Amino acid sequence: MNKTLIINAHPKTDDPSSVSLQVLNHFLKAYKEFTNGSEVIEQINLYSEDVPMIDKTVLSAWEKQQKGQELTSQEQQVTERMSEILQQFKSANTYVIVLPLHNFNIPSKLKDYMDNIMIPRETFKYTENGSVGLLKDGRRLLVIQASGGIYTNNDWYTEVEYSHKYLKSMFNFLGIEDYQIIRAQGTNILEPNEVLQEAFKEAEEAAFRLASKSKRS
Repeated sequence: MNKTLIINAHPKTDDPSSVSLQVLNHFLKAYKEFTNGSEVIEQINLYSEDVPMIDKTVLSAWEKQQKGQELTSQEQQVTERMSEILQQFKSANTYVIVLPLHNFNIPSKLKDYMDNIMIPRETFKYTENGSVGLLKDGRRLLVIQASGGIYTNNDWYTEVEYSHKYLKSMFNFLGIEDYQIIRAQGTNILEPNEVLQEAFKEAEEAAFRLASKSKRS
């Protein structure tokens, strides 16, 4: 059975006023209808669940693992949690990342999450000719992003939308090339309801597309 993993990178994990979370909920409603409830859907909330960051404990654990040395109880605990996150990620076929844009980039806990899943010999490998993604089996990524500004006018803001550039590049690096982004953008400029309605429409279209692909895989 196919699995969809929702990666919630909003600090206010279940805030009903959040634009990005409203779009996510609209997507999920349509997605469940299009898949007839046949899709397993899991969710990880990055700001309410334990997502280890690369700190001195993690670096020490990695160094000891390379040398075959025994880990401390703290190091063992954190590496086990990182492995759980990685295996959950690898078990899914479709990914939906929801985030607010923070200073042109992804929220900090989403960067921590990426450090948990970008692991050599698990999601990519090094070769003599460079790195190769190991997830080249038709996986799909949908990004739902909310922002106060507008990033599609081919201006300065377009150049500094590092969130989109980073996520697309990193998932391509892992071998996931089916990438789509829904931008609920301009909430500080445009009428909020208009922004939502446009994003809802895109979410419904994305739900239909991804559900169709899921049925074929």
